[in-house]
Amino acid sequence: MDRTRPYSRPTCSLIAIAILASFVSAAGCSQHPYFAAPGGAAWQTPQTAGVEQTEARIAELNRRVQLLDDNNRQLHTRVAQSEQQAQVYRDELDLTRQQLADVTRQYEATSLAARNAESQVRGMQASTQMRGNATIGPNTNLSRLAGQLNLGGIPVLQEGNAVRILVPADQLFQPGTAQLLPQSSLALDPIASQLRSIFPRHRIGIEGFTDNAPIYGGAVANSHQLAAAQASAVLDVLVRRAGMSPNQLSTVAHGANRPRQSNDTAAGRAANRRIELVIHPETF
Repeated sequence: MDRTRPYSRPTCSLIAIAILASFVSAAGCSQHPYFAAPGGAAWQTPQTAGVEQTEARIAELNRRVQLLDDNNRQLHTRVAQSEQQAQVYRDELDLTRQQLADVTRQYEATSLAARNAESQVRGMQASTQMRGNATIGPNTNLSRLAGQLNLGGIPVLQEGNAVRILVPADQLFQPGTAQLLPQSSLALDPIASQLRSIFPRHRIGIEGFTDNAPIYGGAVANSHQLAAAQASAVLDVLVRRAGMSPNQLSTVAHGANRPRQSNDTAAGRAANRRIELVIHPETF
């Protein structure tokens, strides 16, 4: 065989194709539709790759939006829970304030009752108590002195060893309160003037009475507290405005106890609402 003879044209073409295929396979080129790697993805155009990238970004953005929505719902839930807890705290604060106000009123009422009890004890011990070098003793001239009282329509009664001046509470106080009326001075000033001049050294008790009507609202909770507050108000007037000695006076609260008339009628209830100034025979 003549080895110097050139290859024929078909043979050269086949050799060229074989060489090209080997180069492509060695370079790992799979982008050509005719030279795709075995098992590899189909060859894609630039337009197809761009669409897939856009869809991937849209999917990622949707995921982020969904995550933000979830976070937003959680925040709304926490805000609602915080508002509910804040309302619970506000309700507890209001209840605490109400309880504090109730305790304050009870303390004031207890303090007033304690002062009244102390005044009553002092009055009961007056006959044996020593004041300086003088001993408190009975005054046998009490009835004669009581005859000098001239109080107009205010009843004056001799009961046992004491003289009682019955002052209607309706002439002194706003209904159901211990607030003095402006015209209360018309009743109290003449009484204070005569007590100061006729009984300057006698022990005098200020006793408060009410009817049996229930107490609603206001600064007192029951009839004893109302009677005590009214008696204290009269004592304050006698000391502060009339100039009587506080050592001469004491207060007692009877409330609805010891009615002088029946509480079944309006007139009877009015008569039971009263302040009694009790002049004792003891002096100081």
